[in-house]
Amino acid sequence: MTTHQIRRSASRWLFAALACIATAATAAAPAPGANTNQRDTAGTGRFPAMKEEVASLPAHVVYRPNDLAALGTTKLGIVAWGNGGCSDDGASTRLHLLEIASHGYLVIASGRILSGPGAPPREPRPAAQPGQPVQIQPPRTKASDLTDAIDWALAENVRSGSPFFGRIDPALIAVSGWSCGGLQALQVAKDPRVKTMVLQNTGVFNSGTSAIPGMDVRKDVLATLHTPTIYILGGPKDIAYENGMDDFNRISHVPVAVANLPVGHGGTYFEPNGGAAASVAVSWLDWQLRGDKKAAERFVGENCGLCRDAQWTLERKQFPAAVDH
Repeated sequence: MTTHQIRRSASRWLFAALACIATAATAAAPAPGANTNQRDTAGTGRFPAMKEEVASLPAHVVYRPNDLAALGTTKLGIVAWGNGGCSDDGASTRLHLLEIASHGYLVIASGRILSGPGAPPREPRPAAQPGQPVQIQPPRTKASDLTDAIDWALAENVRSGSPFFGRIDPALIAVSGWSCGGLQALQVAKDPRVKTMVLQNTGVFNSGTSAIPGMDVRKDVLATLHTPTIYILGGPKDIAYENGMDDFNRISHVPVAVANLPVGHGGTYFEPNGGAAASVAVSWLDWQLRGDKKAAERFVGENCGLCRDAQWTLERKQFPAAVDH
């Protein structure tokens, strides 16, 4: 690699790191009408969803079906979620997470409710001073927050008196995250309890070193994947596109897919019910965790649903040739 290439690679990575931190700022203070002023949506699934903070898990936000009794014999799957920018706003992608929860999942995001309905008054932030260098702040959440979420959910499933007592299937566990939160998800991918990964607008930085304090995530983490994995990216305009595509190209030991929707790094998180990307995430979870053959048809075969959808580009490796009916 030439000196020019090294400098360009380092520059791209620094830009991606800065953008990741910018995502955190956006999550904490989204543009009016983009997030804070939006009402929560209940999702399109069979179980209208809600979000809440619970005293026994103080550094997380829990998304779940509003009426747990309506689940009947359906058991909840668990999805641990890392926020964009590794921020501590567990409500920053609430429309996306409420959509997943409405399909029978217990989704647990790191942080607290800091935006949208139920958020406390926003603290004023000092304006950036012209000419001052950008200060990259350490992540406000940790990768271990994701495993803490899984630990809590499994404990609640066996705790007498818990609203989740007996309502969770401990075999249905996924880890997911956006941008910096996706890197946190990769850090815990080796957890044997995890059955699938959903990595959104993210990828390990190609240059090999991190400009984000405390985020030393390198390509060797990909070897720890032991489950089917999907990357949902925002196309070439997504700052994580090259990193995510490089991850996909490197993974050769587990089934892996990459689905690109050309909307950039912001995905469809702020669209009602999480938009098109949330729908794909739900289908992947239903296929991988519940064995749903209808959901599998969006990903498997030459004539798969996403293959025929003009807005998506799908690539796959180590995949079955067809859905087993």
